[in-house]
Amino acid sequence: MEPERAVASSVTPGGVGAEASRGTAGGATMTKVVVAVDASEESLHALSWALDHVVRHHPGASLVVVHAQHPADHFVYPVAAHGLAYIPPTAVESMKKTQEENTRKVVARALEVCAQRQVVAKAAVVEGDPKEAICQAVEEMHADLLVLGSRGLGMIKRALLGSVSDYLAHHASCPVLIVKPPKAHAKGTGNST
Repeated sequence: MEPERAVASSVTPGGVGAEASRGTAGGATMTKVVVAVDASEESLHALSWALDHVVRHHPGASLVVVHAQHPADHFVYPVAAHGLAYIPPTAVESMKKTQEENTRKVVARALEVCAQRQVVAKAAVVEGDPKEAICQAVEEMHADLLVLGSRGLGMIKRALLGSVSDYLAHHASCPVLIVKPPKAHAKGTGNST
């Protein structure tokens, strides 16, 4: 079993933390910021926050938006007690095309947010359970900071459904910054009281 790691979950005034400045080029500190995005407004809010509060203050930073998609077999469920399931090839192909189109839209929307702020970003699509796929991608990319949104799930929903942000805060190989949704959005009302 792997030992527990301390995880930074905030940005310090002088930067993204001491462990975030691993790579250098020509004496300048390089920071690789990875932002996990999905189709939710919360992930776009986290991306906007990262652009405004991290990337803008670190001109040499590189930005990667990463999107995790479930493999096609994730949507296949057994139909009998013996666990066998038959899915016609046309249905699998249709699922894959729909999933690819959804992924393309998510990534395009995220890159559009970056372009609106004149930030050049790379995109990466990883396949698998989002918790594990993002965790692995961050490690392989040698990220200095992972930023992701929180959906603001209550304690019971978080316990039942699991939380991607909670998992990544405890298992990612770099500091993790979790951006909460705006108060009005988190409460599900139009008021910000």
